[in-house]
Amino acid sequence: MSVRLVYETHSTTTDNEAGIATGWLPGQLSERGLRDAADLARRRRDDGVDLVYCSDLHRAVQTAQLAFGARGIGIRLDARLRECDYGQLNGMPVHRLDRERPQRVDTPFPGGESYRQVVDRTAELLEELADRHDGQRLVLIAHSANRHALAVLLEGADLHRLVSAPFAWQPGWEYELPTAWRR
Repeated sequence: MSVRLVYETHSTTTDNEAGIATGWLPGQLSERGLRDAADLARRRRDDGVDLVYCSDLHRAVQTAQLAFGARGIGIRLDARLRECDYGQLNGMPVHRLDRERPQRVDTPFPGGESYRQVVDRTAELLEELADRHDGQRLVLIAHSANRHALAVLLEGADLHRLVSAPFAWQPGWEYELPTAWRR
């Protein structure tokens, strides 16, 4: 058997609209983000979701609660689904983040972490999900760095290439996580 994963990014934030790279700051959904979360709820209404795992950062929690909270589907907050910690640069302009990202695959942001560290904590979570949720369909709500980590771990993508390219949003990504998956 396997665990079926659906990965969704948090909805649009006021920082996204202002060109701010929020990082580990909480963030707040914008008016558009509230509509995005409602769209997520409609998109996944008849999707057979058993449980939602969500970053514990406010913008992701808001997205999960708006999309799934009223349906009685459990929502579990997990810090391993946080965005990359930009450390002293949390809240920097996105244009600066675009310049920084290629240098931060293995070298942490000042006072923060590297993208490779995001892959490592995501791998730890996936091992736990594979052990605990055989045969279930889970939604993961997180951030762009976590999408990169899933692509590296489950698709064999190149991390440097991913973080160097603009993030290409889409309405969800689906994965099959084999039972007892190990990195």
